[in-house]
Amino acid sequence: AQSGTVPNPAQPTNAAPDLNVSDLNAVKSIIDIATQRGAFRANELEAVGKTFNKLNEFLDSVGAKEQ
Repeated sequence: AQSGTVPNPAQPTNAAPDLNVSDLNAVKSIIDIATQRGAFRANELEAVGKTFNKLNEFLDSVGAKEQ
């Protein structure tokens, strides 16, 4: 018998996290809802808006490429 551990195929490997367009659309919705509910301070709104706009442009670009 060999000493040591045998890799368990059920355990995930150290692969990169799975992030897709659907996840990014969910983030966009979360930002929109959080903004509507007043979750951000006034001095944070510029950064939130810029990030939201960049995300929106990226998703529009991806959508245009898929069509």
